[in-house]
Amino acid sequence: MQDRASIVVAMLEAAVIAGDRILAVSVDALGAETKSDQSPVTLADRAADAAITDILSAKVPGIPIVSEENEAALGPPPAGPFFLIDPLDGTRGFIEGSDEYTVNVALIEDGAPTLGVILVPRWGELYWVSAEGNAMTSRDGAPAMIEARAPPPEGLVALVSRTNRNSETDAFLAAQSISHIVEASSSLKFAQVASGLADVYPRFAPTSEWDTAAGDAILRAAGGGVRTPDGELLGYGKAGWLNGAFVARGKAGT
Repeated sequence: MQDRASIVVAMLEAAVIAGDRILAVSVDALGAETKSDQSPVTLADRAADAAITDILSAKVPGIPIVSEENEAALGPPPAGPFFLIDPLDGTRGFIEGSDEYTVNVALIEDGAPTLGVILVPRWGELYWVSAEGNAMTSRDGAPAMIEARAPPPEGLVALVSRTNRNSETDAFLAAQSISHIVEASSSLKFAQVASGLADVYPRFAPTSEWDTAAGDAILRAAGGGVRTPDGELLGYGKAGWLNGAFVARGKAGT
């Protein structure tokens, strides 16, 4: 496998070009369709997928690419490292005009997300894991390290999905010391916990591995993590590429 610095550069380039392809799609010509799992897909999803696949295949040959948009061709997970991508996370919101959608690229090694990139195209924000293992962010070309925070004494800031909050989520929140609840979309929630802007993101509705991998990698690098209700770190390469319930958190309290 290539050195990690060149892999990170390729992942960042792929995400940025994908974001440009998404922004170039006219809102009047999204070509929205419904996939077999009843989730929407647009021309922007497909354009971003093609951009990421082309760049990673050229710049990092030999590492398989698993994407939401080639779901129909998915088989067992690759034996070695592989890229796991969600070219446009938050498609429903994208169709409705939200600006919280993201581009997600992750590297999976031994069942764990070790490198990750999240781009918020409309905001020009990037989040990624550096070759040295640091969690980073950039807006308008100014890179900076980010770090998750320990639980503040005044209570936790909790993030919840705009569209998939349910009774299990509410029961979890009721058992925590919560000071504020914020609704947000897409993998942006992982980036916000990694940046120390929030403390916890519970998810008790279905997700696929490509929805979480890049954000999970960034949050781990920032000092937090994504765990199952049993306390195990979320794993990747599972049967069907499906996650169960999880809770993403910043740093543990002391």
